[in-house]
Amino acid sequence: MGDQKPGQQVPASEDQVCNSAGGYVWPVSDMNRLRRFMVLGTEGGTYYIQSKDLGLENIDCIQKLIDDGLGEEVVKEIVKFSVEGRAAKQNPIMLALVQCARCTDMKTKKAAYDALSKVCRIPTHLFQFIEYSEKFSEGTGWGRAQRRAISRWYNNKKPNDLAYQITKYRKRNGWTHRDVLRLAHVKPENDATSLVLKYIAKGKKALLEEFGKIEEPNDRQKSVMMLLRAVEDAKVSDDQTEIMTLIEEHNLVREHIPTKFLKEKDIWRSLLQQMPMTAMIRNLGKMSSIELLAPLSDEANLVCERLQSDERLKKARIHPFSILLAYKTYKAKKGDKGKLTWEPEQTVLNALDDAFYKSFKFVEPTGKRFLLAVDVSGSMSCSGVNGARNVTAREAAAAMTMVTMRTEKRHHLVAFSNRLVDIPINEKMRMDEVIRICSNIPMGATDCAQPMIYARQKKISVDVFIIYTDCETWAGNIQPAEALRSYRKEMGIDAKLIVVAMTSNGFTLADPKDAGMMDIVGFDAAAPDVIRNFALGLL
Repeated sequence: MGDQKPGQQVPASEDQVCNSAGGYVWPVSDMNRLRRFMVLGTEGGTYYIQSKDLGLENIDCIQKLIDDGLGEEVVKEIVKFSVEGRAAKQNPIMLALVQCARCTDMKTKKAAYDALSKVCRIPTHLFQFIEYSEKFSEGTGWGRAQRRAISRWYNNKKPNDLAYQITKYRKRNGWTHRDVLRLAHVKPENDATSLVLKYIAKGKKALLEEFGKIEEPNDRQKSVMMLLRAVEDAKVSDDQTEIMTLIEEHNLVREHIPTKFLKEKDIWRSLLQQMPMTAMIRNLGKMSSIELLAPLSDEANLVCERLQSDERLKKARIHPFSILLAYKTYKAKKGDKGKLTWEPEQTVLNALDDAFYKSFKFVEPTGKRFLLAVDVSGSMSCSGVNGARNVTAREAAAAMTMVTMRTEKRHHLVAFSNRLVDIPINEKMRMDEVIRICSNIPMGATDCAQPMIYARQKKISVDVFIIYTDCETWAGNIQPAEALRSYRKEMGIDAKLIVVAMTSNGFTLADPKDAGMMDIVGFDAAAPDVIRNFALGLL
């Protein structure tokens, strides 16, 4: 009895508060609201797959933290979430950093600008930061602190890396590097960076003139010149063989290649040789459309070898759901957007299928106790997921159920039938088996309060409840928030609830004041990480 954990009717620590159900819980702190905003794009408890426009006004939780003297801690949290890849989308991260950079607290402002290079790792991020700064500020947004921070962004990069990035990401959102250099008054701090900045400001001719004045160029200057020359040569070349040589010798990527060559099989053959795993998966349709991935071809074999490599899959850290999306899109013979079509190569499809199952072992377990409640209604098989149109809600639910079964030791699965019933599946089953079994269970109403009522009545210890449904989020006679609070109070467990409505465009069941409730509207490749971070208490 001495080591028994207190029930929720007894505060476990001084910082707990009594809620409306008479239980003691941890409130949603301003720092947790910041974390939610960075991941979800809102201070509340709903993650929207389809991006909503972020209002360019002060985020309340950030301003409160700055006013409380915690601005530097806010910046540290922004850097942590950005560097560790915890945010599903980059926009909220940038908006949070801009608010810190444009605030009146000098320590927070300095910390934000010092963090600029860590958060804005590629030019796309930098341009986004600048755009938000312009809109956020009453003036132009180009004060001394901002000019210095942007100068450091260019000068702190290795010259060759800088040359690579400014040629790969030339412009975004109406901004170019030439615009930025002019407004930030960037001055080079080393001889090789000077060549890159000259190229940005004046172009190829001025660069060659500048380089010609150097009597004995050093290795850094030579390396930068070789890359910039290769990019410029590719830009004006009409010779496919020359382009292929430039790709192979200087590791040029798709963005460096003139559009007129991006329909040529030999060009993509050269690009494929050093293409990272994520880019390769993203371009499978394109490579098949030009018949590069033909039956028995060396290129199809290379793609299959990479997809079946444990080492490459682990290094790429691709979630099984992302591979499922790639498989379904490739099999569909067309993407969600655009007019590109292709005929999939069967061996590549088979390799993607193998990669889906291989990738489960690289998902890190949370160690939490999960109860998954799955909607088995017929509509789950009818429409595409909001955020992944080539995947049905049933397929997405089956995939995420399999992830939990194969990575978490403690899990319990139920389906919404005439009552909650166990789903007779195990971690060794393949997805088609899981889908077939779920399809054969008689459907019932998706009452989102039932999993907590069920677990409370059965005395099942649960850390995280997850409900997977299409767009039916009926709450029944008891609100899910109340059912969750009752469960917490009776079981003495600070349990969390996630409701995933995969074909919905908008609903709200989560109490925004409750740190343990979250809604997910739609479902995409970023959603599994959102679920994981929420389960671990990082949001």
